[in-house]
Amino acid sequence: MAGAFHWVRVRLFCYATENEEKLVEVMKTLAGDIEFVAEESEGHHGNSMTILSMDITKKREAEKLFSNLGPELITEIRGQLEERIDDDCVFYLRLDKQMAVVGSYRIAHHGDVLSITAKIVAHPAKKETAVKKMGEFLQSL
Repeated sequence: MAGAFHWVRVRLFCYATENEEKLVEVMKTLAGDIEFVAEESEGHHGNSMTILSMDITKKREAEKLFSNLGPELITEIRGQLEERIDDDCVFYLRLDKQMAVVGSYRIAHHGDVLSITAKIVAHPAKKETAVKKMGEFLQSL
């Protein structure tokens, strides 16, 4: 992927009690009509679940994903880049899955999330460089 990222991954867990079609729609609304993988799995207590994930490989798709988060959330994220990017130049964001179902994107402080991870293109590959690049990317939206 040209631009700010090597890759971007969107992922969520769909439990047996949840409407999988609705959660697929959440992912498509946020990231566009990108092909996703649905992997059957088993939870900690033996309950069945499906892991929905998509890998974003195009600059335009990554820009759409982050733009769809909305200006307030983008501003909030920009103020937290030091905490959201690790030493391997990977960005982490966990959104409240239930809020996303109703079209509202908020940072989650619990386990029921839609996660976004992204490997930032940074030369040299250092956290400080990645923080600067991610800030520039978010500013450009």
